[in-house]
Amino acid sequence: MYRTHNNNTLNINHVNKTVKLSGWVQKIRDKGFIIWIDLRDRYGITQLVIDAERSNKQLVEQARTLGREFVIQVEGKVIERESKNTHINTGEIEVLVEKLNILNTSKTPPFTIEDKTDGGEDLRLKYRYLDIRRQPVKDKLIFRSKVSMAVRNYLTQQDFIDVETPYLIKSTPEGARDFVVPSRMNTNQFYALPQSPQTFKQLLMVGGLDKYFQIVKCFRDEDLRADRQPEFTQIDCEMTFVEQEDVLQTFEGLTKHLLKEINGVSIEDFPRMTYDEAMRTYGNDKPDIRFGMKFGELNKVAQHKEFSIFNQAELVVGIAIPNAASYSRKEIDKLIDWVKRPQIGAKGMVYVKYNTDGSFKSSVDKFYNQDDLKKWAEITGAKPGDLIAVLSGKTNETRAQLSALRMEMAERLGLRNPNEFAPLWVVDFPLLEWDEETERFHAMHHPFTSPKLEDLKLLETEPGKVRANAYDLVLNGNEIGGGSIRIHDRHMQEKMFDFLGFTQEEAKAQFGFLMDAFQYGAPPHGGIAFGLDRLVAILGGQESIRDFIAFPKNNSGRDIMIDAPAKISEEQLKELHLSLITKS
Repeated sequence: MYRTHNNNTLNINHVNKTVKLSGWVQKIRDKGFIIWIDLRDRYGITQLVIDAERSNKQLVEQARTLGREFVIQVEGKVIERESKNTHINTGEIEVLVEKLNILNTSKTPPFTIEDKTDGGEDLRLKYRYLDIRRQPVKDKLIFRSKVSMAVRNYLTQQDFIDVETPYLIKSTPEGARDFVVPSRMNTNQFYALPQSPQTFKQLLMVGGLDKYFQIVKCFRDEDLRADRQPEFTQIDCEMTFVEQEDVLQTFEGLTKHLLKEINGVSIEDFPRMTYDEAMRTYGNDKPDIRFGMKFGELNKVAQHKEFSIFNQAELVVGIAIPNAASYSRKEIDKLIDWVKRPQIGAKGMVYVKYNTDGSFKSSVDKFYNQDDLKKWAEITGAKPGDLIAVLSGKTNETRAQLSALRMEMAERLGLRNPNEFAPLWVVDFPLLEWDEETERFHAMHHPFTSPKLEDLKLLETEPGKVRANAYDLVLNGNEIGGGSIRIHDRHMQEKMFDFLGFTQEEAKAQFGFLMDAFQYGAPPHGGIAFGLDRLVAILGGQESIRDFIAFPKNNSGRDIMIDAPAKISEEQLKELHLSLITKS
């Protein structure tokens, strides 16, 4: 037996008890006459003590050979500490060591393994197995496990069946690049890693399983950022004989359960907002509704004056930034520079100070009088002391720019409280979106999404106005889940493929298996997929998903710990009938 207790268990009730402990050496303090050792494991820290004057010399000499991260086992008696540590559970006691066994030695680690470390991110990713020993990282991985178990328990109680689907599938167009895997046994043919189990979960519904879920790895070969990895985890779910309301109620229930179980937060029914309303009011389809700063469209009151910039714009829109009328001209100029950055792309910004005395001071006073600016304040919801920021230009671009400014100001003003949770359903997405590059419509979600039946008549005449039977679940300005009611009728699916530009041959080659299945009594079905990594990060009060993943990739998609991706041998290339082309 390596241990009788872990390093977070012992307390004043264990005094005089003989115990065995094992773990890593966190810290050593040798005062000559006495040696203290902090022993760490997954659960916590226990202080060990060796009395250099009373203990046998071999034990003392052995203790003085210890270094940080040595793996040791000790046996000794629990005694009460004179100087107690109220910050740890074992702070009332220490263990007087009688036997010491060095289980393994350690090189000096490349960074300090403590809550606050001196290791940079790249260094910690390279030695991720050491980084995981740090309590903040360990806690995040334990937290993820807790969320995953809560999901499994809830869905199992709701009669969902956990089913695994294949990782080696065929390449199908789903909006991002596939990772492809060459097949040795099938020359010049390739598998693809799934971007999602979409078609398989539909086939499981055809198979009559009724309710399916899976916590599953998905893969997309796309550019990375803080909340994106090339491999990510979904809570993938599908249900048979359901309409949109059934799906929303079921997974609103799951989300309420997680918020209560994990965060101790109770929330009533989630608000709902159409896609059009979200874009008009917040400038994006995943609005953070923990704070205000709603958009106010100003075309009617700001155009047809002598200010040509507004007159030439498709959209003139503003927000009221709370308590920012006191900003100096220098501070406002910095804000204007911020929106003009290439990442945002605005050409400039008009501002209006709504002074506390009720008067207005604007960068366009030459063109607008006090009554005009008062109308701006009414439309944007500004109050005395607020600063109205106004952008103009093409509708979609301007909304995106103002949305970015809204989020930036919320961050600066401390309005995005990670301990506050504001869920929201966004519904009635467009079925299709126009692609300027290809000059044709593409499915906004995927080609299996059902259109709203009442909009079907518009598909031939005004396809851009057809609404999808689709929905997203948003939490604190992040899309944590999305799904739809699916097309289950073969003829409707063929019509959708045709409209999206698939030839019959292409549709059969890529989705023939699904179309064939639809001939055998496919039931109405729909579902949703949650991004587990992002959901866990938000519930954990963080923006980035990386620390909640055991072995994440860096921003270049590399695992710098194992040095992947990497070249393969010439023998492997020959077996796969592949040759490499070297860039000139």
